[in-house]
Amino acid sequence: MIDAETFERHRRMLFGIAYRMLGSVADAEDLVQDTWLRCSRVSAPVDNPGGYLARTVANLAINRLTSAAATRERYVGPWLPEPLITLPDAGEGVESAESVSLALLVVLESLSPLERAVFVLREAFGFPFGEIAGMLGRSEASVRQVGHRAREHVRARRPRYDAPAEVLRRVTDRFLAACLGGDLDRMLELLAPGVTVWSDGGGRAKAAVHPQRGADKVARFLSAVLARPMEDARMRAVDVNGRPGLLLTVAGRPDTVACAEVADGLITEIRIIRNPDKLRHVPSGG
Repeated sequence: MIDAETFERHRRMLFGIAYRMLGSVADAEDLVQDTWLRCSRVSAPVDNPGGYLARTVANLAINRLTSAAATRERYVGPWLPEPLITLPDAGEGVESAESVSLALLVVLESLSPLERAVFVLREAFGFPFGEIAGMLGRSEASVRQVGHRAREHVRARRPRYDAPAEVLRRVTDRFLAACLGGDLDRMLELLAPGVTVWSDGGGRAKAAVHPQRGADKVARFLSAVLARPMEDARMRAVDVNGRPGLLLTVAGRPDTVACAEVADGLITEIRIIRNPDKLRHVPSGG
């Protein structure tokens, strides 16, 4: 059996697996709770509690992804993960900014549920292929094959950035100042020519249904977004999935979370999350 103390020692890992697979904070928390309910009823001794718990949450996540496939296909506009928000330089952030970035989670969304499970268990948490095979009820050879296919898929689509966190923060802060000041010329100076913006409103909040591309188009789009009437609007710096980002609150409620990627000192990608269902867990104070 697995007692509460043992489970709590592994809670962070379980949430990390579920969140990377589902891209949803709420769903990940639900799966962690379901994992505890299932494992707390096991009366037989468990030799490897960590592996047993990881197996349980991974298989629950595969089932959840399979049943949610149709819903994702009907999603209005670009789909982005629910953001994990922490204060900059907070002591307890996400495990690895690279392995949980919004950009990577979007790429993982294009994998099959099985591929995603193998990739997350292997690449993010370091489980050996033999153990993953036992978790997922597959042969080690087939799991290796799935893992190789998933890794190559991610490698081909994962964006590559050269900016350390301090550069990301500096460029993000300068761009925010330009946006809030309505300085279109300064905004254009900080945007890469091929910059792309994805905005996720999910049909629940105003957002572009299609990605916006090109510095001029992106600058004007963001200027229009920030120019809308807002009561008691406040913008603050936060970390979004371990990378510098921004949180906009309106009348004390989370309204928008944004995160940029930078290469060669210029913003190359911006992801904006406005779907209120994806911001429920974001504290209004940051």
